[in-house]
Amino acid sequence: MPKIDNMLAVLWMLRSGEKVTAQQISEKLELNIRTVYRYIDTLSTSGVPIISDSGHNGGYSLLNHFIEAPLLFDIEEQTSLFHAAVFASEAGYYGGEALNRAVSKLGRYSNPEQETKRNQHLSSLEVISQLRSSSVESTLKELETSVAEGNSVKITYQNNKENQSSDRLIDPYRIIYWNRKWYVIGFCHLRKEVRSFRVDRIERFLLTEDRFIRPKDFSASDFFMKNLLPTHQDKDEITTLVINGNTKTIRDICQHWFLGHYLQSQSSNQATFLLEKDILHTYVPHLLLPYGRSIQVIEPVSLKKRLIEVLSDLINFHQV
Repeated sequence: MPKIDNMLAVLWMLRSGEKVTAQQISEKLELNIRTVYRYIDTLSTSGVPIISDSGHNGGYSLLNHFIEAPLLFDIEEQTSLFHAAVFASEAGYYGGEALNRAVSKLGRYSNPEQETKRNQHLSSLEVISQLRSSSVESTLKELETSVAEGNSVKITYQNNKENQSSDRLIDPYRIIYWNRKWYVIGFCHLRKEVRSFRVDRIERFLLTEDRFIRPKDFSASDFFMKNLLPTHQDKDEITTLVINGNTKTIRDICQHWFLGHYLQSQSSNQATFLLEKDILHTYVPHLLLPYGRSIQVIEPVSLKKRLIEVLSDLINFHQV
């Protein structure tokens, strides 16, 4: 029998509510008695509250509250769960309160050694939280329920471009978190296509009794990134962008969430991208300017001219 199975068998015997001796465990599970002692020590180190009584009527037993205790987690797993709670709070995750209750249970059922070790790791991590609206967390919770149970929802959504609101009936397929924002991806009955909606722009939310079936193998992340980062449509409009720079800057640019999508080749001091001309001259100058003198555009010449135009506009604006 594998080691973990033997340890669980020992634990199961201890949960009987009666004292059991190491000899009884050894005979029942056909284990060497030294192995039994080793398993008992390992379980205790893992946080299992084992009581050891010596003497004629001695033996091992568990504290009564262990029946209600969570599953066994080693110190690395416990630390990861506590860290996850910190990140969830920063993201504005609606289940943060429940997650905090879960990790607090781990704290209650940990032994002093585990608690000391865990606190050492927890003090090494800090996440700077952003201001967020509690109404978003409430909407997120309702959205998650509708996604899980397959119910359509009616929303009043504010379109930022048109600066006006519209009523929509959507079938929510997935909720995603990207770049400090929450989105719901689903089929919009108004537009007759799959759309993404920022949760913080949902003004009203109503769960309906209408049911929907999510398309098989649907990937919300693939849909979202495809719409965020369009692919090349017209090969005649594709332009090569070549940038030189120091190793660190080139690596940072190649890992950029937008430019990295169009990366073709990379060396220690040069990167080559393929982009459509309108994207190149509209967005790229504003992405490259913050890098200052740490990079140099090699080609195309048109982008160099565009960078000068953008800088000139900024200078003129601030001189007024």
